[in-house]
Amino acid sequence: MLDIIYRDEAIVVCVKPFRVLSTDEPGGMPDLIREAIGAPKAKVRTIHRLDQVVGGLMVYGLTAHAASELSRQIREDQFAKEYQAVVHWRPREDRGTFRDLLARDEKTRKTYVTKHPGKGVQEAVLHYQLLDNRSGFSLVEIQLETGRTHQIRAQFSSRGLPLAGDRKYSRYPDPKSWQIALWSSHLSFTHPESGEAMDFRLPPPETEPWTLFAFHEIS
Repeated sequence: MLDIIYRDEAIVVCVKPFRVLSTDEPGGMPDLIREAIGAPKAKVRTIHRLDQVVGGLMVYGLTAHAASELSRQIREDQFAKEYQAVVHWRPREDRGTFRDLLARDEKTRKTYVTKHPGKGVQEAVLHYQLLDNRSGFSLVEIQLETGRTHQIRAQFSSRGLPLAGDRKYSRYPDPKSWQIALWSSHLSFTHPESGEAMDFRLPPPETEPWTLFAFHEIS
């Protein structure tokens, strides 16, 4: 059963399982939400996305107005999204900003860093902080300024810091049992109807490779 964190008439905040589509396709998150709330004909509107292989917190609109207002907040940088990730090796600095141009190869369905502007090339910006480092892996907290396809995975791997368990952007032979170590850990936004400040935090699952690290409270 889908884990519902919060629900009212306008929105639902839930935990997206790994390897589930975040969009409204058969077996995707809206389908799981309809099943969880017992409303098979409910209009569940996607506000933001996570890669299919990624898990963690997501919010969906249950009304057209809620979806429109939350989408506006995202466009106007009034909607905060933070992630935790386990990456191979250690960043050069304990905290910093990655600013790149990203392009997309539709044949390989991969995003890559490029130095040359061009058609479809978009700027990508994220901020990170190192939380822990051990056994050749680092636990990092990430705040996105932009939300490009595979942004976190592409930007870290381009610096020799691929995510643990990432089969697409890493060449390291991580155990097949590892899910990709990227987790949507924090959402913060204004409720689209009441105007109330909403803040949700959820630590990563207690599975490898997360268990390489002592438990970290989400700041």
